[in-house]
Amino acid sequence: MSAPVRSVQVMSAEEIRRALTRIAHEIVEKNHGADGLVLIGIQRKGAPLAARLQQLISRFEGVDVPVGVLDITLYRDDVLDRPHEVHATRMPVDLTGRKVVVVDEVFFTGRTVRAALDALTDLGRPAAVQLAVLVDRGHREFPIRPDYVGKNLPTSRREYVMVRLLEIEGDDAVLIEKTPDSGSDWEG
Repeated sequence: MSAPVRSVQVMSAEEIRRALTRIAHEIVEKNHGADGLVLIGIQRKGAPLAARLQQLISRFEGVDVPVGVLDITLYRDDVLDRPHEVHATRMPVDLTGRKVVVVDEVFFTGRTVRAALDALTDLGRPAAVQLAVLVDRGHREFPIRPDYVGKNLPTSRREYVMVRLLEIEGDDAVLIEKTPDSGSDWEG
């Protein structure tokens, strides 16, 4: 019998809101405004986060930044190793010459972002590509680092970071999940 999964909340809905607000401000500051920006959310949970960032930037700058949705399933290096669900990719504008901010919920090994970069090159030639993530949990396997991070959250490889989003699960929270036999001295 497997041990029960235990979870601890590490970000509340309010902390997620504040992190996204800070990231939106940082994106505008780094890019000297919102002109030429495109936000691209990686399916599945990067898409609603990109939409939220777009709303925040629109509120600050009075500019509607285009938002796209990118499915990287067929670009993954493990596509044949396990089942994957393919979703739609939607690009509102040509990416050529634009500053693209790729948005995802959790940065782990870098493999998802590597696949996203491959997919983006099939869609155009951006002037620059930046990365915004809600959580950076470490464990890089590629020399890729997010430009914008909501929360750095050191984890063990046996832990799982679960991001719950209002648009998908009905509430906002970031949780670390683990089993009691994961070898951790973490109490809760």
